[in-house]
Amino acid sequence: MWLQVSVLYLSCLVLTSQSQGDDRASLRRSNNHNGKCQYTFTVASPEESSCLGGSAGPEMEGVLSRLTLLEALVSRLVAGGEEGDSGTRVGSNSEEGLQEAYSQVTAERDQLQKHTEQLNIQLQELQKRLEELSQEAETLRQTPCQQRQTSGKVQHEGSQRPANGMYNNDACFYLVVSLTDPAYAAYQEMKAEVTEVPASHLIPDESCGELVSVGEPVLHRKADGITGKYGVWLQDPEPQGSQYTNRTVWRIDTVGKDVRQLFAYEDMEQFSRGFPMKVLVLPEPVESTGATLYRSSFYYQRRRSRTLIRYDLASESLASRLDLPHAGFQGQHPYSWGGYTDIDLAVDEQGLWAIYSTNKAKGAIVISQLDPESLEVRRTWQTNIRKHTVANAFMVCGRLYTVASYTAPNTTINHVFDTATGEGRAISVPLKNKYRYNSMVDYNHSQRKLYAWDNFHMVTYDIRLGREN
Repeated sequence: MWLQVSVLYLSCLVLTSQSQGDDRASLRRSNNHNGKCQYTFTVASPEESSCLGGSAGPEMEGVLSRLTLLEALVSRLVAGGEEGDSGTRVGSNSEEGLQEAYSQVTAERDQLQKHTEQLNIQLQELQKRLEELSQEAETLRQTPCQQRQTSGKVQHEGSQRPANGMYNNDACFYLVVSLTDPAYAAYQEMKAEVTEVPASHLIPDESCGELVSVGEPVLHRKADGITGKYGVWLQDPEPQGSQYTNRTVWRIDTVGKDVRQLFAYEDMEQFSRGFPMKVLVLPEPVESTGATLYRSSFYYQRRRSRTLIRYDLASESLASRLDLPHAGFQGQHPYSWGGYTDIDLAVDEQGLWAIYSTNKAKGAIVISQLDPESLEVRRTWQTNIRKHTVANAFMVCGRLYTVASYTAPNTTINHVFDTATGEGRAISVPLKNKYRYNSMVDYNHSQRKLYAWDNFHMVTYDIRLGREN
């Protein structure tokens, strides 16, 4: 015990003398509360802070460590603020760039819209001029080559061409223009734009020979519902005195018991899109797909009768009606596909026709040329073609042509009958029923096309005719 105390005391003295120099120490002995002897020594210090010694080191190190962490956190926050400012600037720059790009795109779009509007206006003007030229060409075609008076002067056929005149030999037309006439200046301006217009582009080909070939079917529209499985669709080859033109498309769905609605479309584009401009309600119901269109009148067979009706499109009223003498109806002499196609009306270069049969003809096809105003029969021909053995028929240049099949994808036009000679014979001109249920075939002589309704699909065929011998 004493040895330990002595050693401890000596150690304290050494440590104290080393650390405190001249500081003094005292030793005191006393009994503790248990009665045991207890020694206590005290070292006086002039500064209390000197007692901290080694115990202050860890605390200072902890404070320094926390300060270091705090400084690192502050540095990070400062750096983050700078990055945030930089990001804000970048975002602001990006937004400004997007706004500038959007403004540029908007300006270009507006410019394109203005350009499109200008082109549409020019297109309308060109279409109007084309229609005027077509009407003028039709007038020239129908007018014989006789003397014409223009600008106060008379020019005879075969006379010498003046220096200031315009002459078209193919069109058989001579125009004399005075040099002082304002029209002459307009002509010179137009001549600077258009150097030459071939007469063949203005005047249709006069050839009206026999059918040589039929082109591929071109689809214009597909019917929407079951009522459009078969019907009639046409364009008027010779519109007259009406708000409708040869561009107007007409359609009537013939599936049903009371077919009366006749749809009118402004042109082929509106027809393809299914946007009618008007719907006419016919005074009498229509029978089957034998209707046709000619000179602003709609011709059709009244349901369950042999009565023919001419409906005037301009006045939207019934213009004339007449029973076709002895004609079969209501399934007595239809085409091979049925559909009560007993009477089939047709139009060609020579006028209005009826294709039908009678009990006297015993089912053979009978052709009658009709008066387009009164519907009276002008002349009739009987063929040796059995009507129920062919799928359809149409007229071209006064000749009857029949279609062999309405379902075969590759069928033929198999018969021709010429009303000029009264003779018929078998032929084989390929025709495609692309959709395999061709229930209507009609000819448009101004378009030189066949119009057909093939199993919900409304199609056209280009045709080619040979020249007359």
